[in-house]
Amino acid sequence: MGDDGTRTPPASAGVLRLILDALDEAKAEDIRQLDVRKLTDITDFMVIASGTSHRHVHAMAERVREAARQKQLRPIGIEGEAENDWILMDYADVVVHLMMPQVREFYSLERLWNDHLGEAVQHRRDTLSDS
Repeated sequence: MGDDGTRTPPASAGVLRLILDALDEAKAEDIRQLDVRKLTDITDFMVIASGTSHRHVHAMAERVREAARQKQLRPIGIEGEAENDWILMDYADVVVHLMMPQVREFYSLERLWNDHLGEAVQHRRDTLSDS
C-alpha cells in the first residue's frame, strides 16, 4: 500500500505500459497482455503482438528496445532477430513476443496461458510441496 492508503501497482506495471505504448506507436497488430503472476514466477506479464511483415516485426522490436533504453531498461535477452518470425524480448517482469501472424497462430500462446493451465500448475505445485 502507498502512504495514502492506495494500492501501489507493481513495478512491472510501468514497464508493461512503456512496452504497450511503444507497440502501439509501432502500429503492432492484435496486442494482448497476459497477467501470468498467478501462473508462474518467471515473469509478471506477457505481451503478444503481431506484425504485418518481417520488417514490421523487426521495427516493433526496435521501437520497444529504444523506448526501454530511454528509461535505462535493458533486456535480459533477445532471441529471434535473425529470422524476424518470432522475436522474444525478456525484460524480467515483462516478456514480449513479437510474431508473424502464421507463427502466432501455430503456437497459440494465448491458449497455452489460460486459466485451466493455471489450475494445473497450481495443483502440481501443491502436490510437490506436500512431499
